[in-house]
Amino acid sequence: MALIVQKFGGTSVGTVERIEKIAEKIQKARASGDDLVIVLSAMSGETNRLIDLAKQISDQPVPRELDVMLSTGEQVTIALLTMALIKRGVPAVSYTGNQVRILTDSAHNKARILQIDDQKIRADLKDGRVVVVAGFQGVDEQGNITTLGRGGSDTTGVALAAALKADECQIYTDVDGVYTTDPRVVPQARRLDKITFEEMLEMASLGSKVLQIRSVEFAGKYNVPLRVLHSFQEGPGTLITIDEEESMEQPIISGIAFNRDEAKLTVRGVPDIPGVAFKILGPVSAANIEVDMIVQNVAHDNTTDFTFTVHRNDYQAAMQVLEKTAQELGAREVSGDIKIAKVSIVGVGMRSHAGVASRMFEALAKETINIQMISTSEIKVSVVIEEKYLELAVRALHTAFELDAPAKSGE
Repeated sequence: MALIVQKFGGTSVGTVERIEKIAEKIQKARASGDDLVIVLSAMSGETNRLIDLAKQISDQPVPRELDVMLSTGEQVTIALLTMALIKRGVPAVSYTGNQVRILTDSAHNKARILQIDDQKIRADLKDGRVVVVAGFQGVDEQGNITTLGRGGSDTTGVALAAALKADECQIYTDVDGVYTTDPRVVPQARRLDKITFEEMLEMASLGSKVLQIRSVEFAGKYNVPLRVLHSFQEGPGTLITIDEEESMEQPIISGIAFNRDEAKLTVRGVPDIPGVAFKILGPVSAANIEVDMIVQNVAHDNTTDFTFTVHRNDYQAAMQVLEKTAQELGAREVSGDIKIAKVSIVGVGMRSHAGVASRMFEALAKETINIQMISTSEIKVSVVIEEKYLELAVRALHTAFELDAPAKSGE
C-alpha cells in the first residue's frame, strides 16, 4: 500500500461537476488500497476575482489582509471535495493550511514553507480517511494567514509529500504530461515518460508552464518523485525523478523550451574600463529588474558594446534606467528590441555528447535564422532570435534532434 499525495489545479476543480469527477477518481484510487492526501487549488479564476475585489478598495491592498482574503478560495474547494467524497462513502476530512499547521515565514503574498506538522494527517490516514488540504496557504509564527504566491499549491503538494515521505507526488493538471515542446507549435511533440529534476527545472525556468519552478526545486531538494498527469484522461503521465539512466537510449536532448516574453537592450560605445559591466547593470538591478542573457563586445577603439535581455514587461523601465546610465558613462547610443524570442535546447545527455551546440546552430542556419545572442550551461543552450522565426526555429530543432514522434501507421 502506497502513500500518494495528489494535487489538483484550478481548472480541475473549476466547477462542481469537475469536483464530482475528481471525487470519483479519488474513490477509485482509494479502493486500490492507497493512502491519499489531496491538495487543492482554488477554482480557476477565483484568485484573480478576489484580487480584483481587493483592488476596488485599494490600488495597493495591505498584504496581510490580502492573504486573509485569498486563502478563502481553497477553503471552498476543499470543503466541496470532502462533501463529495463523504457522499460516496469515502471517509474524508478537510484542513486549511493553518489547521494542518503549515508553518511559513511572514513574507505575505510570497511566503516560504519552513515546517509542516504531519501528526494530524498521519492520524487521519491511520484511521482510514482521505485527507484534503488547502494548497497555496500557511500560517506564520504569530498565527497570521500567509499565501505562497502564484503556483503555490504545487509547492504545498510537494512539501506535504516530503514531510510525509510519500511514495509519489502526483500533479494533476490540464495536460497529460511533460512534452518535448509545446504541441501547439510542434504537433509531432512527444510526451516524455521520464525527465530529471534538473531538466524540468531548466524547462520551467525557460518558459514551460507545466510546473511551478519552486515546486520542482523543492522536489529535487527532498528527492520527492513527481508525476504530471491529466485530471480527466487516463495515462501514465511523466515522472520527474533524480535518476539519470546511463544507457545507449539516453537522448541527447529531452526538450525544447521557448519564451516570447523577452526584450533586448544595447548600449554602444561605452569606455572599456574595469567595472563597466557593474556600472551598466548595477542600476538595472537596483530597479528590481532581472537580467537574463548578457553579451559584451570590445571594439578596436577601446570602447565596448553591451547587450542584455530582460522580461518584456520590464523593457520600458529598463530603458529609462539604461538611458540615464549611458549619459553618465558617455556612451554613443542606446537601442532596444522587443521583437525577439529565446529558444533553448535542454538535456542531461549533453554532458556525454560533443557538438550539440554546433548541431543546433547548423539547424538554424539551414532555415536562415540569425542568432543574436548565445548562452550555455552544462545541460542547456539558449539563443535569442527574431520573434517572427520562433515557431520555425522550434520545429527545425525538434526535427534536428530527432524528437518528432514517429508517424502513426497509415499516415
